[in-house]
Amino acid sequence: MTTTVLVAPETERAPRRPGRPVPARPARSGRRQGWFGALLLRLHFYAGLLVGPFILVAAVTGALYALTPALEQVVYRHALHAPATDTQLSLAAQVDIARDHIGDGAATPSAVRPAPEPGDTTRIMFADDRLGASESRAVFVDPGTGEVRGDLTAYGTSGALPLRTWVEQLHGSLHLGDVGRLYSELAASWLGIVALAGLGLWLRRIRTSRARKDLVRPARGRNGYRRLFTWHASVGIWVLLGALFLSVTGITWSQHAGGTVDALRAALDWSTPAVDTHLPDGDAGPAAGGAAGHEGHGGHAGHLSAGAGGATDAALFDAVLATSQAVNVNTGLVEIRPPAEPGTAWVVQEIQRSYPTEVDAVAVDPSSLQVVHRVDFAEFPVAAKLTRWGIDAHMGSLFGLPHQLALFVLAAGIATMVVLGYLMWWKRRPTREPRPLGGTPPRRGALRGAPWWGTGAVLAGAVLVGWWLPLVGWTLAGFVLIDLLVGVAGRRAARAR
Repeated sequence: MTTTVLVAPETERAPRRPGRPVPARPARSGRRQGWFGALLLRLHFYAGLLVGPFILVAAVTGALYALTPALEQVVYRHALHAPATDTQLSLAAQVDIARDHIGDGAATPSAVRPAPEPGDTTRIMFADDRLGASESRAVFVDPGTGEVRGDLTAYGTSGALPLRTWVEQLHGSLHLGDVGRLYSELAASWLGIVALAGLGLWLRRIRTSRARKDLVRPARGRNGYRRLFTWHASVGIWVLLGALFLSVTGITWSQHAGGTVDALRAALDWSTPAVDTHLPDGDAGPAAGGAAGHEGHGGHAGHLSAGAGGATDAALFDAVLATSQAVNVNTGLVEIRPPAEPGTAWVVQEIQRSYPTEVDAVAVDPSSLQVVHRVDFAEFPVAAKLTRWGIDAHMGSLFGLPHQLALFVLAAGIATMVVLGYLMWWKRRPTREPRPLGGTPPRRGALRGAPWWGTGAVLAGAVLVGWWLPLVGWTLAGFVLIDLLVGVAGRRAARAR
């Protein structure tokens, strides 16, 4: 005959008195999560599992890109900097030196960026048919001695040099062109959705958890899945705002959703003002890189063609800069652009993207050296200012090295979140053999317990998001299909047993 002994649970604090029966502990109610929480959990699981690799790659390459402005200063130090001297050559003389360096009848530069500070070089850029879109050949000239200190390919309005360009294109498209841009759009679009779903789950957990501190900092003394979960939850809440910001600003560069954003900005008149270069009653002379004297095809060019008052176009770089500085150009970081086509004005554009932002611009008539149009950042609409600041904040341009280090830490935190998510999925594998690859998904059927208005709201939200973020719509449909297939496979396996 055996005797069964009932032992009080470890959580029972009242000591057992002799002769007194132990009261039965009420069983925990099988309270199910609300339908919306269950839906968020399932969305967070599938999105994190299936889109996680895209977010991870974008985070790692973004962290690397955040460091490239500082690396650029080291790698290309000889080209970017020169010993400071008391003498200063004119821009015209520096342009002629750059043209002589290139040879073969080099045409008018497409842009010139004068040395912003003593000890910096002047960057003189030329169009080159052998280069890719948005690329130019940049010749770096010492403004004191005229020494050519570098000849590199520069990319885009940021003027990125080869190292930063390579990392930027890796981050944006994996060097796969337009096809590769789909990966970064998926990452940017889903990052915000996963983060918001995670926030909803975190708020539910913080309301019911007995160890709330474990949700804002990693728990000590825990092992296995619980330890991974506290790291995932606490790191996630600290990087949440940064992740949402990177998601929103990253979407503006995307292929499909970016077009929707541009259309919305145009409809609401949130576009960034641009300087008007049209000269209705004048002629700006030959365009930059144009065919005056067949310069671009090996013909003899000599000096650049004559401009106003017998001055050469090279001399106009100095004159146009002086005119703009008397109006609203008051920073050393500027770019001077000759006319892109006849009948248009020269443009002097501030390019200081650090705070305070300096992006004022003027259009100058070369025949009279009169300003025909100007734009001032101070008069930009609020939406245009926010767009400018958002782009520069995403690229780490606003506050220099501290800003770039903060972006590096943020991107590393997002990458850590993805890795922790996969480790949690791995830890939750069933213990019985045969063991599947990872943990099982959360329970299905969340919408079956939802009221009619909840189901309608979810469907309407899905349609709206799918219209606004097309790749999210397609992948969300893919998640639903995968979920259905997993459910069918599970029912068949259960019947087979």
